[in-house]
This record gives sequence, structure tokens and C-alpha cells, in this order.
Amino acid sequence: MNRVGRWLRRMAASVVYTWKVKSIQVIITASFTLLTLLVMAFVSVMLYNKFTKTAEQNTFLSNEQIVAQVKYNLEIYLQNMSQVFQTVEQKVWMNAIVSGEGRLTEQLGTILDSRTDIVSMALFTADGEPIAGLPVMDMRKNTKLTEQSWFKTALENPNHLTFSLPHIQNLYKGKYTWVVSMSKQITIERGGEKRNAVLLVDFNFKTIDDLCRRVSLGKKGYVYIIDESAGNIVYHPQQQLIYIGLKYENVEQALKYTYGNYLDSSSGDKRLITIATVNNIGWKIIGVSYMDEIVTAKKEIGGFIAWLLLFVVVFVLLISAFMSAKISQPIRRLERSMSKVEQGVFDIHIQVQGDDEVGRLSRRFNYMVARIRELMGQIIREQEAKRRGELEVLHAQIHPHFLYNTLNSVVRLAGGGKSEEVITMITALSKFFRISLSKGQTVISVQDELEHVRNYLIIQKMRYKNKFEFAIEAEPEVLGCRTLKLILQPIVENAIYHGIEMMADEGFIRITAELAGEKVRLQVIDNGLGIPAEKLERLLTGEAAGGEGSSVGLRNVHERIRLGYGEAYGLEIESQLEEGTTVTLWIPAVRTEGAEER
Repeated sequence: MNRVGRWLRRMAASVVYTWKVKSIQVIITASFTLLTLLVMAFVSVMLYNKFTKTAEQNTFLSNEQIVAQVKYNLEIYLQNMSQVFQTVEQKVWMNAIVSGEGRLTEQLGTILDSRTDIVSMALFTADGEPIAGLPVMDMRKNTKLTEQSWFKTALENPNHLTFSLPHIQNLYKGKYTWVVSMSKQITIERGGEKRNAVLLVDFNFKTIDDLCRRVSLGKKGYVYIIDESAGNIVYHPQQQLIYIGLKYENVEQALKYTYGNYLDSSSGDKRLITIATVNNIGWKIIGVSYMDEIVTAKKEIGGFIAWLLLFVVVFVLLISAFMSAKISQPIRRLERSMSKVEQGVFDIHIQVQGDDEVGRLSRRFNYMVARIRELMGQIIREQEAKRRGELEVLHAQIHPHFLYNTLNSVVRLAGGGKSEEVITMITALSKFFRISLSKGQTVISVQDELEHVRNYLIIQKMRYKNKFEFAIEAEPEVLGCRTLKLILQPIVENAIYHGIEMMADEGFIRITAELAGEKVRLQVIDNGLGIPAEKLERLLTGEAAGGEGSSVGLRNVHERIRLGYGEAYGLEIESQLEEGTTVTLWIPAVRTEGAEER
């Protein structure tokens, strides 16, 4: 058998190797797939480079258009504010007499009421003395008016309208508004004399903030504004940067550009910077977008091309495999048949077509499989005869020895005048042998097997002078199931001789029978001495030292069950020293007469 198996494995490996390495189907499939993969890879790289370059160009153009639109909107707004300032300036000129009250105040109030974004309007002398202003509120005394940037810039640039950086307007008590101040030095007449004065109009910074905050340059991009002189931040979505300085933004680099794009990595992230300059006041609008979002777009394009490449390759692979299969089908049929034989399926026959090399190989294969089936059948018959002989020898060993011991006990009991015990033991003995014979049958009911072991326990209990007690429990639906004969008695015998006989205390043996799904579970549980772990591992493998009787009996039952029902059934043994042993027998839940031992 071993020689046949080795020869079969060598032949199977040879055929499989020939198909896998030198198969026409593999060569054709691999060639077409490789060629397609190379072409598609080249085309994919070209398309990816083209698409990603176009995506970058579109991003650059989109950012330029968005920043230009912000610039245009801001220029319109600032121009509108300049016109409002000019209107206020005209109202001042049109009043011959300038005072803190009167017609000028009334006219300024009309302008203030017409615009929601005007915070305050005021006129001051060159020394910082208030002349007129709205709203009419008390001014703070510690404002250091003449030192504020909008006031100093107006005096330094006569007749030139200036815009301040965003700041908190603190001229009036109880009022703190974020504003942009428009200021200009003008000449007024007061008391018949011409004097220099500073006209101030404060606009709410929220309008500029809303105008810039609505701009979106990707998910993380934003717009901020700086002035062209010192690079001071006019607006930033993170308002705290106006106070803490310009370390986060590379303003020095931005000041070098009036318009255009460039890449910046000073903050750690690679960013696209887009710049446009507001006319007249020189503010620079700087758009910031993150290149990793462009990279995400590249990844999406790359993912699409990768899936397309995969689809094309799979499609070509299927087509080439189908075409090549037609060419190599006879060899593949032979390979599948050989694979089944290698897995142990010998009931197989190949339909021979043609008289070529494959046809001749198929005929030889059929002859080989037929010869193997013949040899395996012969080996199985020999093994079954051997197992039956071993079982018969075991029975021949068990029955005379057990009968001798039992009769010896009967004689001892009769000599002691214990007639009832004698009757009980002889009755149990007769029932024991009646079930043992069973008219030559090897398969009996679970009920008969339990009755057989019950009589055995009654006899042994009397022989051992009540050294142990026992209990047998069975579910009613299990009693009608079929089982191999004499599978419990060797287990119980082992429990008595090796587990309970050497105990100082009283022993106890419990036998249970119950259904577990499609299986019957029989258990023999004792509270004996237990089995050492090193011996327990070898009990069912045939490696127990010295061919001990306990090992032979357990292994014989285990092999009989597996021979009769298959590898899924047999014995399981659990044991702890000084605590006892549990032997579980698994057999199928069969309720017909068809389960005969092979």
C-alpha cells in the first residue's frame, strides 16, 4: 500500500507540474495578459500625467479667478466707502460755520442713518480737539487721540485719503467696535480763520470679514489681506494672527509679488499662494490653498485609472483563459482526474478521445486507477479480517477469565450460605452472556448495551464486596438507537481495575446516554485515581508503554467505533489525578438495522 501511494504521488506531482509550468493554456493566458498589462500601464501613465497636469492647471486658474473676484468686490466696496467719505467731506465744506451742533450734525446724522456699516463720523482739530461727530456720545479721556495711527497718517499725508488697519475703536465710552478707519487732513474755516483738521469715518470691519470669509479655496483654503507698506495683516480668518504676528504666514515672500502664483512650504504644508493687489490702497489679497487637496484629486484620478486597468486586465484574462482552455482542455481534464486520485477518489474513469499522446496517457491512467482500486479493496478486506480476528481473540480472552472469576465468587458465596447473592450473581451472569452472544450479531440497541453493562457491574460489585456504587441514566429516545456490541464493558472494566480497585474510599461509577444533535453521547464517569497526563496522551494512539491492558482495551473500542462509523466518532478521555476519569463515546444516532460493523 505504501509503495502504491508513493508511486501515485510521484505521478500526480509530475502531471500537475507539467500543466502548471509548461501548459499551453498558462503560456497563452500569461502572454496575452502580460502584453495587455504593459500596454494599459503605458496608456494609464500617459493619461494620469495628462489628467493630473490639467487638474493642477485648473486649480491654479480657479484660484486666480476667485482671488480676482474678491479683489473686484473689495475694490467696489472700498470705492463706495470713498464716495461716502467724499460726501461727508462735502457736507463739512458746505457749512460755513462749523460747530459741534447744528446743521452739520443733522446732515451727518442723515448719512449715518442711511448706512448700517458706518460706525462713527468725527471731525478733529490738528491738536485732537473734537469739533463735531456722531454718534453723540461722551468721548474717553485716555484715548491718546493724536498718537493713533489713523490720526498721524492723515496729518503726514495732507489731502490724501488713508485706510487704517483693522482695530478696536475706543474713542467713545462703552463702545468697542472692530473697524477700519478712513481719515484725511482737510482745511476748514473756524472763526474766520483757516485751520487744519482731521476728518474720520469708521466702517464696521464685519462687512470686509463677511466678504472674505465666504470665499472657499478647497476644504481648508482661505483668503487673507495684508497692506503693501509693512506687510501688516488687514484681515485673516484666524483673527488672532493680527495680534500675534506674521510667523504663520510667509508675508515677506508675498510682498515680492503683485499678481501671480507660487508654492510655499514655510508652514510645513505645501501650499499654493495666489496674489492680487487692490488698486489705489495697495492691499494684497492672498489666497491660500493646500496642495494635499490637489494630491487627493490626483489619487482619485489614479484610483479610477487603476480600476479601469484592473477591469481591462481581468476582461482580457477571462477571454484569453477561455481561448486557451479550448486548446488545453484534454490535459486539464487529465490533471483534474489526477488531482481527485491524489485526494483519495479512485472511482473515476476518463473518457478517451483521440489517439494522440493525451489519449494514450488517459488510457494508461484509467488502467492505473483500476489497478489501484483492486489493490485497495484487497488491503481493506485484509484489514477487516485482521480487526475481526483481534476482536474474536479479545472476546476469547475476556470471557473465560471473567467466567472463572465469577464462578469462583459464586462458589465462595455458596460456601458462606449466601443463597440470595448466589442467585443474583448467576442471574446477572446469564443475562450478561445472553447479550454477549446476541445470536452472533455485532450491532445491538443502546438499551441492550446498557443492560449488558448493568449486569457486568452487578457481578463486579458483588465480587468486590460493594467497594463501589454505580448509576445508569439514559434518555428514553436514546434507548432505541443502534450501537456496536461490547463498547461500554471494556471502559467500565478499565474504570474498576485501574481507577477504583486501589482506592481506600468507596468508588462510584456513573454511566449516561443522551442525544447530542445527530450523535449519541455515552459517558463512563468514575471518581477513581485518575490517569497521569503523560499516559493519557498515548492511550488512544497505540504508544502506551508496555502494551498495558487498559490501553489495549480502550484503543480496541476506539478503533472499532471508527472502523464501523468513520473518523468523526470514537473515544474522548478526560482525567485528573485523585479526582477521576470521564470517557466519552460518540456514535451516530442510528435507529435502523443497517449499521453493521464492517
